[in-house]
Amino acid sequence: MQWKPRALILDLFGDYLRYAGSEVKLGDITALLAVFDVEPATVRVNLSRLRKEGWFTTRRIGRETVYSLTPYMLEILDDGRERIFSRRDEVWGGRWTMAIYQVPESERAVREKLRKQLSWHGFGQLSPSTWLSPHDLMAEVRQIADENPLAKVDALWCGTGDAREDRDLAARCWDLDQLGKDYEQFLQTYAPLNERGPNADNGGRTALIERMHLIGDYRRFLFRDPYLPRELEPQDWPSREAYGLFGAVHRQLGPAATDYVSSILGEPLRHGQEVAAAHRVR
Repeated sequence: MQWKPRALILDLFGDYLRYAGSEVKLGDITALLAVFDVEPATVRVNLSRLRKEGWFTTRRIGRETVYSLTPYMLEILDDGRERIFSRRDEVWGGRWTMAIYQVPESERAVREKLRKQLSWHGFGQLSPSTWLSPHDLMAEVRQIADENPLAKVDALWCGTGDAREDRDLAARCWDLDQLGKDYEQFLQTYAPLNERGPNADNGGRTALIERMHLIGDYRRFLFRDPYLPRELEPQDWPSREAYGLFGAVHRQLGPAATDYVSSILGEPLRHGQEVAAAHRVR
């Protein structure tokens, strides 16, 4: 796997370093990224860029540079963790949240931002400017409207009154066939780790690498899976099974991976709080 340094840094802070005061010495983050064959020069370049983008502030302790997460990035990590570990599981009321936007032709950047924001919240694209979600996301659409004053964004309730038509809408808004195949591949890849059991001793370094693989692979589903209500799911839909497997393997690898990171940092992490907060269903 070709690791992306930016994604690795975000995942390391999200799963480990935020539980060590949300900061890390340059030498320690360099040592952690070396586990994934990232060169020290690449670490320094990426951290410098991320600091300029507002991810970090820095301070000096002797000759050592310390990188601390900004409040903005802590909010991003909280939001991302909620998306990964908290699955929507609501009773289907037969209503869709519809977001419709109008953007001047000259404002392409605004149009792209709207698409990314709607995708992040789990909307699917029915037409170029019409997006649907089977969940109550009226508040989210209104917030998006407030953040994009150059666009006209409307939030509406809608429904077909027919279960077959609703399932057809879901199939048109999301590529469920490909998503299902990718979930099946995820299950085949990570089921052996779950079957291995929590007492398997493969070392903390291996556990860290496997856990980062797991998070990276599962995170790809966040922009693609609308977490359909059961009434709208295709037959034998693997999304829930994949979510359960992800949580089980993530918890299983957690203690060894966290202990390994702690050994590099030279201090314990608040691992118990991390596990307790993870993998909730809402």
